[in-house]
Order: sequence, then C-alpha cells, then structure tokens
Amino acid sequence: MGDSREAGAEAPPAGASAQGGLSLLSQGESEEPSAQESDLFLGGSEVKSRAVVKYSSAPPRTAFARLEEKTDLKLPPANWLRESAKLGPAGTTILGNSKKSKPFSSFGMAYDFIDSVGNDVDVVSDSENIKKLLKIPYSKSHVSMAVHRIGRTLLLDELDIQELFMRSSQTGDWTWLKEFYQRLIDQKWQRKKKSKEHWYQKAILSKFLYYSINGDGAAQPVPSAEEQESSSSGQARDPSGASWPAPFEMPSSVSEDPSASSQGNEPLEPSYIVGHVASAPKEQNLTTLFNDGENSQGLKNDFVRNILWTFEDIHMLVGSNMPIFGGGRYPAVSLRLRDNNKPINVLTGIDYWLDNLICNVPELVMCFHVNGIVQKYEMIKTEEIPNLENSNFSTKVIKDIAQNILSFLKSNCTKEGHTYWLFKASGSDIVKLYDLTTLCEETEDKYQNPFTMPVAILLYKVACNMMMKKNQNKKHYGTIRTLLLNCVKLLDKSRHPQIIASANYMLSELFQLDEPKKEESSESPLNENSDESYSEEEEEMPDSDENGSYSTSSDPSDDNKAVAIIKSVGELSVPEKYKSIHQIRPSCAFPVCHGTEERCRLVLSYVLEGLKSVDSSLKKESDLPAADPSTPIPLKYEDESTGGSPEGLEKQMALFLDKMGSLQKSNYSSQSGMIPGTWQHKMKLQLILKSSKAYYVLSDAAMSLQKYGRALRYIKLALQSHDTYCCLCTNTFSEVLLFLSQYLTLCGDIQLMLAQNANNRAAHLEEFNYQTKEDQEILHSLHRESSCQGFAWATDLSTDLESQLSVSCKCYEAANEILQFSDLKNQNPEHYVQVLKRMGNIRNEIGVFYMNQAAALQSERVVSTSVSSAEQQLWKKSFSCFERGIHNFESIDDATNAALLLCNTGRLMRICAQAHCGAGDEFKREFSPEEGLYYNKAVDYYLKALRSLGARDIHPAVWDSVNWELSTTYFTMATLQQDYAPLSRKAQEQIEKEVSEAMMKSLKYCDVDSASARQPLCQYRAATIHHRLASMYHSCLRNQVGDEHLRKQHRVLADLHYSKAVKLFQLLKDAPCELLRVQLERVAFAEFQMTSQNSNIGKLKTLSGALDVMVRTKHAFQLMRKELAEEFDQPKSDGTSPAVDSSPSLNREEVIKLLSIFESRFSFLLLQSIKLLSSTKRKASSNIEEDTVLKTNKHIYSQLLRATANKNTALLERIDLLVHLLDQLARGGGGPGWRYGRCKHQTTAQR
Repeated sequence: MGDSREAGAEAPPAGASAQGGLSLLSQGESEEPSAQESDLFLGGSEVKSRAVVKYSSAPPRTAFARLEEKTDLKLPPANWLRESAKLGPAGTTILGNSKKSKPFSSFGMAYDFIDSVGNDVDVVSDSENIKKLLKIPYSKSHVSMAVHRIGRTLLLDELDIQELFMRSSQTGDWTWLKEFYQRLIDQKWQRKKKSKEHWYQKAILSKFLYYSINGDGAAQPVPSAEEQESSSSGQARDPSGASWPAPFEMPSSVSEDPSASSQGNEPLEPSYIVGHVASAPKEQNLTTLFNDGENSQGLKNDFVRNILWTFEDIHMLVGSNMPIFGGGRYPAVSLRLRDNNKPINVLTGIDYWLDNLICNVPELVMCFHVNGIVQKYEMIKTEEIPNLENSNFSTKVIKDIAQNILSFLKSNCTKEGHTYWLFKASGSDIVKLYDLTTLCEETEDKYQNPFTMPVAILLYKVACNMMMKKNQNKKHYGTIRTLLLNCVKLLDKSRHPQIIASANYMLSELFQLDEPKKEESSESPLNENSDESYSEEEEEMPDSDENGSYSTSSDPSDDNKAVAIIKSVGELSVPEKYKSIHQIRPSCAFPVCHGTEERCRLVLSYVLEGLKSVDSSLKKESDLPAADPSTPIPLKYEDESTGGSPEGLEKQMALFLDKMGSLQKSNYSSQSGMIPGTWQHKMKLQLILKSSKAYYVLSDAAMSLQKYGRALRYIKLALQSHDTYCCLCTNTFSEVLLFLSQYLTLCGDIQLMLAQNANNRAAHLEEFNYQTKEDQEILHSLHRESSCQGFAWATDLSTDLESQLSVSCKCYEAANEILQFSDLKNQNPEHYVQVLKRMGNIRNEIGVFYMNQAAALQSERVVSTSVSSAEQQLWKKSFSCFERGIHNFESIDDATNAALLLCNTGRLMRICAQAHCGAGDEFKREFSPEEGLYYNKAVDYYLKALRSLGARDIHPAVWDSVNWELSTTYFTMATLQQDYAPLSRKAQEQIEKEVSEAMMKSLKYCDVDSASARQPLCQYRAATIHHRLASMYHSCLRNQVGDEHLRKQHRVLADLHYSKAVKLFQLLKDAPCELLRVQLERVAFAEFQMTSQNSNIGKLKTLSGALDVMVRTKHAFQLMRKELAEEFDQPKSDGTSPAVDSSPSLNREEVIKLLSIFESRFSFLLLQSIKLLSSTKRKASSNIEEDTVLKTNKHIYSQLLRATANKNTALLERIDLLVHLLDQLARGGGGPGWRYGRCKHQTTAQR
C-alpha cells in the first residue's frame, strides 16, 4: 500500500464531467482559521450548484496518513482524544461529528450571518439536517425537526423527541407534547436504546481518523486504562444530551437509561457537549445557553465551516464539521471508513455526495476494513458517486426533492415566531407538519417552548440589522415591523424589558415623522407589499393545488392537529409537485397610515410600550440588591449621550433656561434615581425624544387644520417631553437644541393664531384640556423623571390678547436665542430665516395692537384736550416693536416685509399727528407744527418703504399699497392745511404754495392708469385733488386784487383743474353728486368772470359757456336718476316700504340741496341770457338764430319757473324735468356757443 504518509490519489482536473452533466471546479487553497470566501460552481443539464465558504475555523489542510494494510483500528492510536498542533485550538472538533445536531445550531449560524437571514437565504441548518431531509423518500428512519420562519428564511434544527420525553419524565416539562405524541402518533412510546454496534462503529471511526493524522506515530503515548475507560464511558453517553435551555433544571449528566440514577438534582447551567467521539472533560463546561450578555444568548456557532450553498434556486447557509484533507496533488478529499462486508447503499451514497458538494470537495477516499482490520483504499470522484454499484441515484430527483420540501415548508410555516414540527415516524410514508406554538398555547405557560427565546432574539437581531442599513428601501419596513411585533409577542414583559423597550423604539423609528405628507399616494412605498413580509394577523387559508399536492382534509387517516400533511414521501420525487405554492403569499405587513395623526399615534403607542418596559425594569431592579448585573444585550440604536458637544454649550443652555425662568433645581438629574449610562437611561432618553418629535408633528398637523387648542396641547406635551430629556441628558446636543428651537417656533405660531381667533376661544379651550389615556400614561412616565414645568410659560392658554402676543414673541425670541448661542443659525440657515421672519411678524402684530389701542384712546378722548401719557406710552411701545421688526426683516434681506413694517410705522406717525389735531377750539383750529412734524415723519417712512422695495416688480401689491398710503398722507396734510390754514404762522401765499405742492405730490403717487381694484379709488382721489386745487385757485382769483398776470395764471389753473376733475369724475359711476358740484362750481366761476366783463358780447360768450356747462351736467343727473330708480324698485320687490336713504352711495339730502342750487343757477343763467339777447335784439338788426335761441330760452325758463314753484314735486320728477329741459336747451341752440365764437367756447370746455 506504500508509505503510510503517502497522500491519496490525484484530484481530478477542473471541469471534470459527472453523471447527468454535473461538473466541479475545485479550489486548491488551504483553509485558514479566519473568515474567507471560496466559490465552487457546479453546472449542467440536471443540477446547478455553487458553494461559497463564508467562514472556516479549520487549520491549513494536511495530507491524510495512509494506513498500512492489516492495521488494527480496534487499538487506540497514541494521539487518540488529544489535541494536536496540526489540528489547531479546535482540538477534536475538526474531525467531524457523527452525533446528532444540537437543537439550536441554526440560530448560532443565523446570529453570525445576520445579513443573510430573512432576506437572501432560504434555509439555515446543519448539513446533517439537510441530508436527512433530502433522503426522506429513500429512508425508513424517523425525521423530527423544528422549523422556524424569519422573513423568507427557514431555520431547521433537529428536535430530539427521545431526549425531550426523557426530560419530561424527570422534570414534568413538555408533558403536553408527550401526551399529544402518544395520543396521535405512538401510543406505546418508550425510550429506544442505541445498540452496542452503533457505539462500536463510532469508536472505530474515531480511532481511524486519529490514525489518519498520526502518520509519524510521534504523538502522545497510549492512554492508561482508566483514561480509556473514561473515554469509553464518554462514548457510551448520548452526545446529544444536555442541549436544552432554561427554564429547565437539568442534571450534570444524563444517563442513557432513563431508569438510571442521576448525579443529583442541583440545577446547572445548560451546556453543549462538544466532543465528536467522546464528551469533553467536565472542567471544559462550555458557555451557558442563556445569559443576557453579548454572546447571542449563548447560542454559539461552533461549526468548523459555514457555507453558503446554492443548490439549483435554493440558497442555504449550511454548517459542516466534515474533516477535509488535502495537500500536494490532492487539494481536497473527504475520508470515509467502510466495512468491506457491507456494500454502499443509496443512503450512504447520497450522504457522501451531498457532503462533498456542500464542502467543496471534488474527491472521496474510502478506506475499507473487515472487523476493524484495514484492507484497502479507494479514490472516487464526487461526480461518480451517484453511479456507484448498489447506490445508484438520480441527482435530478434529489433536486426535485429539495425543491418540493422547501416549497412545502415555505407554504405552511408562515407565522414568524411560531415553532413548527416536521415529523415522519420510522417506517412511515406520511410526513406531518405541526404548529407547536399553537399546541403549546393550549397549556398554561407559553414559555415552556424552549425555542421561544432564541427565536425572539433572532427576530430582534434580524430587525436590528435591517434597521442599521440606512439605504434600505422603505418596502422592507413591513418586514422589519413584522419581525419586531412577533419578537415582542414572544417575550415576557417582566423578564425581558430591555429587548421589548428596544423593539418598541425601533418600531417607532419605522415611521418617518418628518417625511412629506404623501402617504395618501397609492405609489407610496409604505403601501407596497414586501415579498418577504408576513403579517402576524394573517389568517392561513388552505392551499388548493391542481395536483392535490398535500392534504388538510379531515380524512380519518389524517391528523387534524397537523398544519399540513404529505400523504406519501414518494410525492417529493415528482418534479414540481409543490411548485404552485412555492411563491410566498404577500401580506400587508406595514400599516397604511392615511394621515399624519394616525402615523404619530402609532409611534406614540410604541413609545409608551417602551417607556412602560423601562419603568417596570426600574421598579424591579430597585427592589433587588445591586449585585453583579449581567452585561446588557447590545442595542443597535445610536445613543447621542455618548457623543461630544462643544464646550460651554451646557452652560449657555443653563443660562438660557434660567433666563426663560425654566431652570429647575433638580435639573440634569432623574427623580426616579436612574443612573446615567445604564440601558434604561439610554433607552428612556431615546423614547422621550421620539415622543417629543411625534407630539411636535401632531401639533403641526393640528395647526394646519386650524385646531389651535389641540395644537397647543400637543406642543405642550412635546415641550414637556423635551424638558424631561434635558433633565436626564448629561450632555447638550445641537440636534436636540434645534428640536427645541423648532418646538418653540411652532408654539409661538399657535399662540399667535389663538390671539387672532379669539372669537372661538371656548372650542379651543375644550380641545386644549382634552387628553387621551395614552397621553396621560406617557406624561406619567415623564413625571417620574421631571416636573415637566420647564416651558409652562409658553403653553398657557391665556384669555388676554396682549399676553398671548407677548408669549408668542417670547417663544420666537427663545428659539432665536438658542440658534444664536449654539451656532445653529449657520448650520440651519432656513430655520434661522423662518424664526427671524416670525419675530418680525409678531413684533408687527404687537406694534399694530398697541397702535390700535392708542387710536381707540384717541377716539374716546374729549375733543380739545391734550394728548394723554397713556397714549404716548402706547406710541412708544408700538414704535419700538415696529423698529425691532424692521431690523429683523432687514437682517435677512426681506425687503417686502420690511417695507410693510415701515408702512405701519408711517401709519403710527399719522395717528400721532391726528392725536395733535384734536387739541384746541374747532372754530379757531389751525394746522399745528406737531401735525406737520408727524405727517412729514410718516412721509419719510413711506419713502423708506419704497426705497426698501426698489421697484414695483419686486412686489406689485405692496408697492401699490405704499404708494397709496403716501398719496393719502400728502392729501391729508394738504387738505388739513387748506381747511385749517395756519394763517397765524404763515402767509396765505406760502400756505397756497405748500398745499399745491402737497396735492401735486399726492397726485404723483396716485396711479390712475393701472387697472386694479384700487383704480376707482385713485381716480376719485385724483378728481378730488383737481377739484380742491381748482377751488383754491378760484378762491384766490376772487380774493386777488392787483396783479393781473397772477390773476390770469389763477384763472387758467382753475379752469384746467376743473376740466380734469370733471373728466375723472365722469369715469366714475358712483360719484354723480361730486360731478354735479364741480360743474356748479364751474358755472359759479363763469358767473364770477361775467361780473368783471363790460360788453354784452363778452357777457354773452361767458353766459353761453356757462349754459354749455349746464348742458353737460346731464350725465350726472342720469346717474342720479338710475340710482334713485333702483332704490325705489328694490323695496317694492322686497315688499317693504321705501327707505328714506337706503342707497349707501347716494345721499338724498345732498342731492336735493344740489338740485336746488342747480335750479337756482339754471334759472339765473336763462334769465340773464334772455335779458342780454333781448337788449341785443333791440340794438342790432334782426337775427333768425338769435330769435330762435331767445324763444327757446324763454320757453325753458317758463317751464323751470312753473316746476320750481311746485314744492311737492317728487325728486325723480324734478330730475326728469331738468334732463328734459337740458335736452331742449342743447337742441334749441341756446346751449354750446352760438354765433359768438362757438369754436372758442367748445375748445375751452373741452380743455
């Protein structure tokens, strides 16, 4: 057989073909004891496979020692059960493990490769379990496995019923499952002992492997008889024994025979026994299964290799301990020992083939023996294993079995957190799947299920891992939420408060509170169903399949407790038998929140559960002595209290709180005595901060709905949460300060809106005082740490308007101060700008409030009394607010708002001016210097406002408004100077000049051409200005003596302004009285001119012009008639008596007065015309035209006299008559200039 150190046969070349197109690409690198990834690709028409070694703790591969022929394997080698340098620190572990899988082996792997769980991998399990499943159709042996679902991943672990029931006999646990098993499966259950042959074969294999690495024979001497006996007794025990978790009490060792006495009943920490051929020495008592430390609940991944194996479309994370040898020409071989008298059967062939596929091994070396005496070695390529004599099997069938089993399990193991039991009795063809969690719930204590804690921890860890990936698409939120909800559902609140608190915090983090409000959109990712998502409320519906794939019927032969049944294992070999149910059924795992309030309420419900967990743990721990606390489970949230902060920030914050009157004596200390740095402290900080954010968002939403009482209640809770956070937090962070600034800003907004909506105060008060039970419980948890009164001043619902405005301003000032001292204004320029805008706005509101109060005092003041000190104080307050507001807006270059505040300051100056105009006797009143001073100040502020805006394009509406106010100021100043001329201080000419200048400036800023809502007002203002100027020049002309040039200038200006006034008044439909008054003044102007004329011809010309003006008043009368007619028609239609003055735009008394004047002047002009025409006719030759005019005028005059003589004539009739007479005058030739310079008169009138 050659030298004992000779390596096996040569490894096959890469790409060697296998039966059914199976090919292997082997990797020749030696395994290092560190994480590595090596790939193996298998492809072909029948099966595709790829293996990636994710982790290996094995030392570099060494060539196996080829044993001499006739070597007796019954004799132990010198190195048997001794650690070897070749093997590394793992000792015997690398040599493989022929014992059963540990009950939680998949969990240990899942903890180590948390990224893969729930998403990428279909199955996590020991390779032994995978092989057992794939051999089901070929094997008569029993199958018992626990199945758990985490996302789309299934965790498979051996469930040793024998071991469980033996323990049940001793401790009383699991009796419900034992009774169930005996009732439905095996009524005569009894513990089955393993045969001596079984232990003999294990010992032979162990010695063979130690011989194979002991080629030089220089290992330790042969162990003594006692040691051998100890080893033998170790082999005699079932190595799968002590593997079940708390709350069970278990003896230090478990005898194979249930009747054998145990070594005492002291409860010991459960441990894994990790020997492969014999148990480890007792002093190597390994890690406990449960402690609350960072070792993944004690569930260790102690496989030598973890391999990501893709078999067809199935992705599996597999643990393997198979020994692999290699070196030289043989990169990797697996070593097997076979009894030459027993041929290789199909089960063994599948076993060998799958082991080599999973472990990336291209060849198999078999050593044959007879009764422990080595006979020969044989090298077999992996792809040739399916064709070995007596063990032929189809790789395609194995593929079908794998796909069918996975489909069956995925379709039926749908509830996360539930423990499923896949069971096939020995010799049976029926495979059943039970939901042990559901069965267990029928008992009193759900925590009897030993898988509860590992599953809960794994659910938690997978969720943590997914949460840590910031780039996760939101469609995975459904998966995370389901994982966490199922985790919380499994755990006992009193036993695991930390995990529950952390899980609830993560649940609250799933809901993005600050995201845009687009959750109503059907395209929102939150509304999508994730393929990996499962709702814990999902009701399982029986799957119907075309092929009747499996049964859930109530057939007597079926078990009605089973979730699903495979009636015959032969079905698993049928291609795609379960394909129709392979797809995971989607479920809406993430709640669709149709509104901000709903989303925030969910967040707060999770926060409350988290707070309850923290508080309950504090109560519990306070009752216990502080002794040796275990290391907490690492929570995967970032704790802000571990970070640094700028020096002096805490001091600045303390000064700020002291200034705000909110610094408590107990600040920075918890009333509950919670110690900084503990998990409770860290977690409560995070939960409180989250609650404050949620309440802030709720407040903002209520604000947008104009529910200001509700908004104030929510922002009060947000500030109370924040106050508690400040009491607990030992460091101050810029992010938290930014939140506080935002809360105070919103609080200021709410107080302002409450001040502006005082009429609905009762409803707001009712909303403010209402509180949900959830809010009360959260507040109760906050009060455990703080009095929560830090910002009480900001959230009081006052009934006083001034107080509300003051509180609003204080909130904005506090928000701004926070931004200033923490330098957040540079980091958050947008928020800083918003705060300054609000400060400017509230100061404007307060300024307007004081200004209106001053105006009210002024209106109540007795005329002719001096200005009170109260008024002056209000002016000062108002002016101060406006000034600071202007500074706020100018500091952020907000020209428009600065202009508006300058405009309001101008208005304040006008109110000051008006206050001074009331002093003194009304009859002796003159325009005072104080009035002039304040009006000029007002003008200055309006001009500043225009300069601030720069151009109309910046903000047309504000620009027009400022122009209008400026025009009004000039107009008021001119009007007062004109009406109350300060003749005691100034000459008449100077006053006229100042009035003229002010009126022209008012005209300059009065835009009559731009089409806008204000255009009619501007036209009326301009017309009034022209009217007043014309009246002033008319008055000057009457009072002027001497300077003929000046008289002529005044005459021209008066005529010009009268014409412009008429033209503008004619554009307006609602100013007939003003139009008539201007025309009458023009007639009076013509009469005044006529008095200074000597010739009849000149007088006739002037008279003709005056009558022409009279004719043009027809438009004014028509407007009056229309309004009066509407006024008379309206009451008739309403069935009420006509009102005396029901038209707001037409003063009847004024109309009657103007009509009387008009009739008087019309009569006078007609009479003068008749006299002049008659005298002219006597002097001059007869003229037909003059005769006609004279005749017409006489006729009109006579009608007018008769009409005016009747005092009872109705108003409408009088107007109708005048219109009729004016029509006659226009037609009869006595109207617009006749004979004497018609063209001249027309030109003058038109001008």
